[in-house]
Amino acid sequence: MKNVRFQSVCMFAILILLSSCWGGREKESGKKDDGKVTIGFSIATDTFIIERWNKDIKIFTTAAKNLGAEVILQLSAGGAKAQIDQIHYLLEKDIDILVVLAHDTSLLAGAIKEVRDRRIPVLAYDRLIMGVPVNAYISFDNREVGRLFGKALTAKVPRGNYLIVNGSIRDNNSYEVNDGLHEIIDPYIEAGQINIVDELWLEQWSGDEAAVRVREVLERTTDIDAISAGNDQIANAAIQLLAERRMAGDVAVVGQDADLLSCQRVVEGLQLMTVYKPIEKLASRAAALSVELAKGEMPDPDRMIENDSGVKIPFFVEMPRAVFKENMDETVIRDGFHSVEDVYRDQQGEF
Repeated sequence: MKNVRFQSVCMFAILILLSSCWGGREKESGKKDDGKVTIGFSIATDTFIIERWNKDIKIFTTAAKNLGAEVILQLSAGGAKAQIDQIHYLLEKDIDILVVLAHDTSLLAGAIKEVRDRRIPVLAYDRLIMGVPVNAYISFDNREVGRLFGKALTAKVPRGNYLIVNGSIRDNNSYEVNDGLHEIIDPYIEAGQINIVDELWLEQWSGDEAAVRVREVLERTTDIDAISAGNDQIANAAIQLLAERRMAGDVAVVGQDADLLSCQRVVEGLQLMTVYKPIEKLASRAAALSVELAKGEMPDPDRMIENDSGVKIPFFVEMPRAVFKENMDETVIRDGFHSVEDVYRDQQGEF
């Protein structure tokens, strides 16, 4: 009980310290307090066409507007430098809070420090910004995503050769997913039941890069029973290469994001599982949290998390779900994430 009480006191003290870093900004800046919050949202991805982020943007923006907030969106596929330019642009717009979906979770520290020096709160969205304190972080439990990968694969292929294709080395989420995966499969490796043929790390979240790297592995060996793919784009690249070798459906493949193509492949038996992350909950909660932080309020976080800044960060967590053919209807389709017509459309002859 003493340890629990001590941890609670420490968490409360940390929250007070963080909130004191930006509380009272309106009074100090002299900006008229009309009650309307202006949110600067900086998004830098590897490509504009990632299905996942289009959903996040639409849901977040709609939810924020419904709360009476204005969203100034900056979207780029230009990497860390372009995102730093985005952040500087947003600072000129007299924003009340900065929400950041980071391209490189380690290279933004300097720009984020500038924002915080102006007493503007920062919310890290989906990807944890490393090396500098931020006011809050909201995401899915990425380590649990990795655990779901491992549980699905070991249930289907308890013995065999595994290929692991991790996500971007620039994204802390990749390491969290990888840790969760290894938490499940390492006992099988140590027991000699699972052999890792190769473990790849990508520079970017890129299906094209994944295709090149996985092709190199398949040119060395096709003796592969399971593939853990960092996300559905990577899974799709792997499945396409397996299809070229008439191996699609014989190799257990998992990914995340419940992209439409992956959901179609799951029900067809070409992909074993995708991890569904209820974006509606995450993006709507992030919008509400943004408004609260901008007004100097700090709701109770679900957890605290380290980000190599020396300060624990309040972490607001949503839980992912494993989606197989058997539970597609009660997850992705029931939530309206994809329609039944789209998921079950006839894909015969695609390969």
